[in-house]
Amino acid sequence: MLDVGMEKVMLNHRKLGYLLPWIIVVLMMLLIFNLSAQPAQNSDHLSLGVTERVIELLNQIFPSTEWNLDYLNHVVRKNAHFFIYLVLSILVQIAVKRSKIIGFKRILFVLGICVLYASSDEIHQLFVSGRGAQVKDVFIDSAGALLGIVIYWTGTKRSSLHSAKV
Repeated sequence: MLDVGMEKVMLNHRKLGYLLPWIIVVLMMLLIFNLSAQPAQNSDHLSLGVTERVIELLNQIFPSTEWNLDYLNHVVRKNAHFFIYLVLSILVQIAVKRSKIIGFKRILFVLGICVLYASSDEIHQLFVSGRGAQVKDVFIDSAGALLGIVIYWTGTKRSSLHSAKV
């Protein structure tokens, strides 16, 4: 009787171990969707707030330098695209890890998910007040996803090599 209960606990644990990474991926996608759903004015206000913080930090490092707010705001916005898709690709790789997809096919699968989501996100912005779709943003998102793939694969290969040495 105890064995049956333990088997159910183990099965539930395995299901949770499979589903939890996908739930986190969906939550990240919802975050991206919500950020993209902001009207242009709200989105600009958010990024300007971040840019002002960056300028405060830069002024501490380089006190006598003048900073172009518009230019730095553009850089902050494009870096946000890059890094959020870098994180998304790492999360997708963790979720896909339990699948039977291996090697280069897994890389293409993860990149495909990220590029398709980036494309759909740009299309979504066509319907948001003051926003529009930009192909260059899909390229920036894709570059972030690609670097995330490289970071993940490098990290997992290093840890497996380290484990083999121990």
